[in-house]
Amino acid sequence: MCGIIGYTGNRTDAASLIFDGLKTLEYRGYDSWGIAVKPKSGVQVVVKKRTGKIGNATVDDLPASSFGLGHTRWATHGGVTQRNAHPHLDCSGKIVLVHNGIIENYEELRRLLRPGHRFRSQTDTEVAVHLIEELSETLPFREAVRRAFLRFTGLNALIVMHPQSQTFVAARNGSPLVAGFGKNENLIASDAPALLPHTKTVYFLEDNDLVEIGKDRIEVFSASSGKPKIVRTRRLTWDVKQAEKGKFPHFMLKEIAEQPALLIDIARSGLSQAKINARRIDRAHDTYLLGCGSAAYAGIAGAYFFSTIAGRQINPAIGSEFAYLTDFLTSRSLVIALSQSGETMDTLEAVKAAKAKGAKILAVVNVLGSTLYREADFKILIGAGPEKAVATTKAFTGKLAYLLLLAYSLAGKPKIGRSLLLKAARVSQHVLTDRYTAKIRLIAGKLKNAEHIYVIGRGLSYPTSLETALKIKEISYIHAEGFAAGELKHGVIALIEKGTPCLIFLPDDETYGANLAGAMEMKARGGKIIGISHRNHEIFADFLPVEDVGKATIIPNIIVGQRLAYELAVLRGLDPDMPRNLAKSVTVK
Repeated sequence: MCGIIGYTGNRTDAASLIFDGLKTLEYRGYDSWGIAVKPKSGVQVVVKKRTGKIGNATVDDLPASSFGLGHTRWATHGGVTQRNAHPHLDCSGKIVLVHNGIIENYEELRRLLRPGHRFRSQTDTEVAVHLIEELSETLPFREAVRRAFLRFTGLNALIVMHPQSQTFVAARNGSPLVAGFGKNENLIASDAPALLPHTKTVYFLEDNDLVEIGKDRIEVFSASSGKPKIVRTRRLTWDVKQAEKGKFPHFMLKEIAEQPALLIDIARSGLSQAKINARRIDRAHDTYLLGCGSAAYAGIAGAYFFSTIAGRQINPAIGSEFAYLTDFLTSRSLVIALSQSGETMDTLEAVKAAKAKGAKILAVVNVLGSTLYREADFKILIGAGPEKAVATTKAFTGKLAYLLLLAYSLAGKPKIGRSLLLKAARVSQHVLTDRYTAKIRLIAGKLKNAEHIYVIGRGLSYPTSLETALKIKEISYIHAEGFAAGELKHGVIALIEKGTPCLIFLPDDETYGANLAGAMEMKARGGKIIGISHRNHEIFADFLPVEDVGKATIIPNIIVGQRLAYELAVLRGLDPDMPRNLAKSVTVK
């Protein structure tokens, strides 16, 4: 969840480079930040730490340097204070460390340290830097870091800065790290977008990797044995401009606007991948769709796709619960794991549990080289480019697009799937026009002070309702709930009173009549009905028209929900890119 970037090279503006990198990584979520640099003219490391967001801060007060390390912290152990912010230093100030994850046995390790260490924070992380301090008195620095790392329990990534040699030693188990290869300079970060302005040649660390990085070398070792490993680099295909806002006020708005082009690209280039993997689904004895958060809702939509299009039962599951439900998996099972980052810990643990049972893994993921990408037996790369707003948009619709193609390919009708995606792209472009979004903004103005918003749908509109409600909750902080419309009479309708805003998704499919009946029940109890449908109805207080494109109608419907959530956040004076308490990649349990 934390953002990390380190630089070693010949430049003298390391502080500014690291600062810019941390701003690039703000989407990971954080509550404090810090930078440590070794001055060009001295040996004592200079550290700057602050709580809160980076905002309008600068690093003009940090000295010229060609070696430094930065970190954005998501508090776990210890409150949000400058002392608890990373980086952390040993007693002498000669060893500097940042960390992502949780050292579960930190209390035990602290008791084993010799007396006299000066602890300045309440974090588990600081135990690590003092342990390395002790070990490095009798061991080479890399070996001291390796042995300390092996003593940690839990899922962790750490980077240790050695000012005397101007090298980093880093290791990972669970939390992501990526090394970047430059010319007379090298970098390390928690996420590839931070490296894009400087290099596209990278190495994604695997679990149990340990790397030593100098300005002219990157060496990889096994953390368990200390033996060297072969470095297999990858070339990033993302463009640095994809990670910039451009003309848009927020990344979320930019990413919403990029969806029609993504749909066209998947329709034109994704069919061969869909056909290949549809055959794998066909050969599997049983298949499961796995994800967390929005990805779990994509999985529910996928289950409807496979049932209604291909006549195939495929079971959706929440990633954080799936590890408890693996007893029935065999070597004939296929698990389709859905993720934007490819680093979601609950999904990865479920995938490992499935692999332990012999199941095969098909990853539908947006990040090349991510842990899920490497763990999977088969891969579909969504190709949405960097998604920097915390709340996913284009990666979500990219998942839906590939699931639609997979279902139609499994049914032997791949061209129909491609045609529907192209139509969905056209309709999505329409709902993003200025005239249409003005309607959404008008409705958002009426809803911005609502205490509760309820969203209903049936069939494919059920996951649409879940995802729309999640987006509203995530970025506007209005309580919103998505429900299956048929569940209204089973308790939900007790929540409806006069003036309660109720969003209804009513596509032109087999659910229309029953869905409309649910809307009428809410209207009869005083609900204010906002219809998202192919045609207007007298019960709607407000109406957002969405042209029907068959099974693919879910995609423009989702985009309407995304834009409504965005407008609500903006009208409420909130930052839709960085909602409170949330992080892009949930890499700790």
